[in-house]
Amino acid sequence: MAEGPAELVLVVPRRALMADPGWHGVRSEVGDFEAIVAREGTFQPRSAMERDRSWKQVIPYLVLRDGPRYFLMHRTRAGGDERLHDRWSIGVGGHLNPGDGDLAGGLRREWAEEVQAGFEPEFRLVGLLNDDTTDVGSVHVGAVYVADAAGRPVEIRETDKLSGSFAEPAAVAAVHDRLETWSALVFDHLQALPRS
Repeated sequence: MAEGPAELVLVVPRRALMADPGWHGVRSEVGDFEAIVAREGTFQPRSAMERDRSWKQVIPYLVLRDGPRYFLMHRTRAGGDERLHDRWSIGVGGHLNPGDGDLAGGLRREWAEEVQAGFEPEFRLVGLLNDDTTDVGSVHVGAVYVADAAGRPVEIRETDKLSGSFAEPAAVAAVHDRLETWSALVFDHLQALPRS
């Protein structure tokens, strides 16, 4: 979907979260992130925020699992952003808009828009994701959530743009070099954690 000039997205001042440049990868320590977003977050025009490193656009980023397996998605060439064609992803996420209310509201909207499932899982915040090594990454911060399908079926909504199914970690590792940057960082982080 093309970005409209009037689209408002939730941003927080970079100084409230990190220095410039910030850390690289996923941090398990989330501190008072949700309180910072509630206190310092503001909606600004996306077009201006894409070029302003003094702000971080907040992206809830959901990794859906089924036990040890990941919901692995493959992007087709039908999607709007050519940079993502033929890339693999283990994350569902997007910008927060005024109607979302808060992080949880935006996450629920993304869940409903991206996948078809007869349930809404429990979303658990497990880390913060930052990558200042690219122009796009330098103006975004990810709030990484994990949810478990617990054996329940999940399907992709926009099958012309994506395909997806649960895959063992070895299958995700096999396409690691073709994962979107955020997905690669999150996968490496989650695989390094002890399984509970």
